[in-house]
Amino acid sequence: MNRFATYPSLKDCPVIISGGASGIGEAMVRAFAEQGAKVGFVDIAIEAGEALAAELHAAGRTVHFIPCDVTDIPAYQAAIAQCANRHGDTLVLVNNAAHDQRHHWNEVTPEEWDQRMGVNLKHAFFAIQAVAPGMAKAGRGSIINYGSISWMIMTPGIPVYETAKAAIHGLTRAMARELGQSGIRVNSLVPGAVMTKRQLELWISAADLADIKQQQAIPEALSPEDCARMALFLAADDSAMITGQHFLVDGGWANI
Repeated sequence: MNRFATYPSLKDCPVIISGGASGIGEAMVRAFAEQGAKVGFVDIAIEAGEALAAELHAAGRTVHFIPCDVTDIPAYQAAIAQCANRHGDTLVLVNNAAHDQRHHWNEVTPEEWDQRMGVNLKHAFFAIQAVAPGMAKAGRGSIINYGSISWMIMTPGIPVYETAKAAIHGLTRAMARELGQSGIRVNSLVPGAVMTKRQLELWISAADLADIKQQQAIPEALSPEDCARMALFLAADDSAMITGQHFLVDGGWANI
């Protein structure tokens, strides 16, 4: 028996998710599709995106995958428009795509700075720009920006990533005020140390995981599904009067 919530307001709801082919993004594509939403998602990982879409199609879900690099703003906005033509104007936008490649602060070039800001921050603003008119026309909508606790706990080795993720909080507050009069809600979902395949392969050893569990108030490993369930709540009408807020899904680690 499924012990998690079903949200009637998400059935047939047009949803866009960036970076949806793997990790947290994949978990959200699955979660929204299982709610009966009409899910459009983009990613540069073409093979993984196509496989996920094919699997969900076979299960009777309404999913559309578009290969797209979110740092190419015209291409990304065109993909959003394509999904709107297929599913109807987007009523839920999840700005999830990001890249936390490690880097040393004194080796970052201006070009690398711009590229990292592009993949971790810039696309979120221009996706909002693309979906907001349709949401305003409908008089409702939910935008979920993905942040990170990394800048809160001062994680070393990713200073540009942390700068971009801290800026997500400012973007959320600013756009919540800008769009609220149109019935559009904007919130941040802030993950902790989520055990995605990529994190486990590249960054998190068994010793690291033990240390993370010690830092958290709840000493359990965070999963992508933990984040997806919060995203469902923030997207659904159940959170209708919540906007401009930051929701940490981190097991009780950060304190900001």
